[in-house]
Amino acid sequence: MSLKSVPVKQQRKRKPLYLGLDVPMFCVIIILLGFGLLMLYSASWQYSVSVMGERASYMLERQLRFLLLGGMAAIFAFYFDYHRIKKFVIPMMLVTLVLLLMVIFYVEEVRLGAKRGLFSGSIQPSELAKLVTIIYLAFWLHGKQDFIKDLRFGLLPLAFILGISATLILIQPDLSAAITIIVIGGIMFYLGGGEMRQIIPTILVAILAGSVLLVFYSTGKERIATFIAGLQDPSTASYHLIRSFESIVRGGLFGVGIGRGNTKFTGLPVAPTDSIFAVIAEETGIFGACVVILLFVVFLWRGLTIARNAPDLLGRLLAAGITIWIFLEAFINMSVLVNLLPFAGNALPFISYGGSNLTMVMAGVGIVLNVGRVTAIKNNEDEGSPLNAVVNLRRDDGWRSVSRHRRPTSAGR
Repeated sequence: MSLKSVPVKQQRKRKPLYLGLDVPMFCVIIILLGFGLLMLYSASWQYSVSVMGERASYMLERQLRFLLLGGMAAIFAFYFDYHRIKKFVIPMMLVTLVLLLMVIFYVEEVRLGAKRGLFSGSIQPSELAKLVTIIYLAFWLHGKQDFIKDLRFGLLPLAFILGISATLILIQPDLSAAITIIVIGGIMFYLGGGEMRQIIPTILVAILAGSVLLVFYSTGKERIATFIAGLQDPSTASYHLIRSFESIVRGGLFGVGIGRGNTKFTGLPVAPTDSIFAVIAEETGIFGACVVILLFVVFLWRGLTIARNAPDLLGRLLAAGITIWIFLEAFINMSVLVNLLPFAGNALPFISYGGSNLTMVMAGVGIVLNVGRVTAIKNNEDEGSPLNAVVNLRRDDGWRSVSRHRRPTSAGR
């Protein structure tokens, strides 16, 4: 039977209605945020009192405020069509570069050997630089498709763009953030149509430049040395790693219970931030740690699915770049605490204490979900169903229609 012979009413029933929200990714984000707040309070209440001299809930309250700010940024990004970001890209990049310069020239406070924050450390421009660089590269690669394989107009300008941001961050110094930007830039260049014969020499040059920088970067040399020593003999690893190993061993399979961990009280460095995954491993065990890893894997899967289904290259680059960035941050944070990578100082997205990181991550996932929303709108338009159409919840298996109000029959009839 041809489609023309099918009644119009039945044709409409067969048209799917695509939702504007990627439900699996949204659920993963909510679970990570909720679990993160619980673990943050467990890891930070003693730190808030003894180190910061504040009430036990101080860090949790600040995290909640930044979560509210990040939530508003995510909602705005979700409803703001990502194509319209184009007119703000250059101003965003210029503001980011100015903030990075302000950190170098106007910040005198040094924390853990680096100057990274403005306004007493409340704002870290390096976190903003990661997201803004991804957005800038997505629009730049989308607009340069005809020249992407040309060395003069493709790879060299890209290296210049990445080099400016990475250099300003290295001066702070923040080696992990600079490496993250360069790695994400290389991945996006490949996704945007670049060839491996262009990328491999660039990676080799970046490795060489990084090796030279490590010679002058005392903290970097120390981290590499302790990483190699830890691989050879875990007992000779850095103090940070030894305490992290202790947390994992104490946690066992199912953990000692949330709030009952001891390592965070006895010297585990920066438990609410860089080391929070070690607290998770101790209090929820290997099982809880694996659940967190699985949640980030699902996040990566859904983000790349959104990127693959995006209606244009710009959407694919934005969704893939932001998703890989967040997953890479999580991977590095968890890997360094088991000595799979040299210590880098990355936050665990959605979970670690830190307003700048949380706000930027939330804004990023808002853009990713926006790409999915724009895709759903386009699919519904192609299928002839608007996104706000009422979903028909009745089955097509013979259920009766909802009865209508009828006028009562008069007694005389």
